[in-house]
Amino acid sequence: MKLALAVPPAVRWIARTLEQAGFETWTVGGAVRDAFRGAESREWDLTTRATPAEVQALFRRTVPVGVAHGTVGVLDRGGTLYEVTTFRRDVETSGRHAVVAFSDSLDEDLARRDFTINAVAWHPLDGRLRDPFDGKADLERGILRTVGDPAARFREDYLRILRALRFAGRLGLRVEERTWRALTGAVERTRLLSPERIREEMERILGGDTPPSRALGLYAAAGVLRVLYPELASLVGLPRAAPGDWYSHSLRAVDLLPVRRPGHVRRRWVALLQAVGEPEEPGGGEEGALGPAERTRRRCTVLLERLRASNAMVRGTAHRSAWVLHPPAGDATAGELRRWLARTGRDALPDLCRLWIASARAAAMHRDPPGESGGAWPPAPELAALIRRLRSIAHSGVPLTVRELAFSGRDLIGLGLVPGPAFGDLLGHLLDRTLGDPSLNEPAALEREARLWIRARGRNARQSGAGG
Repeated sequence: MKLALAVPPAVRWIARTLEQAGFETWTVGGAVRDAFRGAESREWDLTTRATPAEVQALFRRTVPVGVAHGTVGVLDRGGTLYEVTTFRRDVETSGRHAVVAFSDSLDEDLARRDFTINAVAWHPLDGRLRDPFDGKADLERGILRTVGDPAARFREDYLRILRALRFAGRLGLRVEERTWRALTGAVERTRLLSPERIREEMERILGGDTPPSRALGLYAAAGVLRVLYPELASLVGLPRAAPGDWYSHSLRAVDLLPVRRPGHVRRRWVALLQAVGEPEEPGGGEEGALGPAERTRRRCTVLLERLRASNAMVRGTAHRSAWVLHPPAGDATAGELRRWLARTGRDALPDLCRLWIASARAAAMHRDPPGESGGAWPPAPELAALIRRLRSIAHSGVPLTVRELAFSGRDLIGLGLVPGPAFGDLLGHLLDRTLGDPSLNEPAALEREARLWIRARGRNARQSGAGG
């Protein structure tokens, strides 16, 4: 069978170079699958009989993407990288990783792939289609099924469980019954996967162009949330003050955040985790004295550290998640808004504004009555006014941290205060006074405030500056 597909000229060039050297070469993977659907693909991968060393010898500009696993990156004239992988066969599988060997057979390479829709190869020079498992027909029928026995396929690599849910959600496919039974029967084994692979799968869902709620709804139905994301599983069925549950609300907010903007994956993480502090721990537990915002921060931190996210991602995501359901009141005074911004920080405000808008729209989609959304988002006009006020304060130059004060530790030393714990107390006092009255943020006024603070505490203030 032959099929005409639009293919980048560089893919033809790579295939022609390999074929002319005597190495059978085909395109595989997402680009072929997307082409069947009439969708444009940014990633064209090739598979060939050539070994990595032979590929590197044929092309001047290559990158050793994964030579041990048979993959070499070939760069075209514009610097775009195309992955070229040697035909492979599985030698040993453990559920976490496969040991592979190079093969001379395309069919053997296709037989080791996970799902029929991914076990299709297309020849970019003559248009031949190799589809031994009817993947094209499955895609047209809207079905996702494994190549061969589903239970055996998942035992080879339990990451395929997460991949199945991602593909089904992204492509709008129905998981075939035998495949679904094997998938849900093996879901407990996803605990064997490395945290990094689990996190990367989630980020592929959150970073995709299709609504993440499709795949994340399947995560809940298959039991993946219960096994890998118990913090999110506790939101399924957890009622809000308005109709619906917290998991559904969070998924709607995730879907409403635009993609292809810097930081969109991080913001979608935040929207997904925004309500993890809502369930109260039975019996109070260690979190008994914490409010929902602080519980959210703590549970986000635990979840992301478990997934071995970077420290910056853990801090930033947990911090923002804690504030999504807790914006300041629409009628807050300017001083209250400045103090609120001092706690959240200027850097977090752009993300929080986008998240509030998405969450408020998600609530409106469910016809939440004003003020009964389960969050504190005011009606759209009031929310827009609140955001304008916060942005105006953030851009005004008013100090929100002690480092932004027109007075520093060096000035305190000039007043005779010895460096020590009192420095922080005094600078915090000066910041608090300035948040209440920004006109105080000039050296003379802050010096007067500092002298009053020191005088009120007498000799003890100077001594405590030295730490006692």
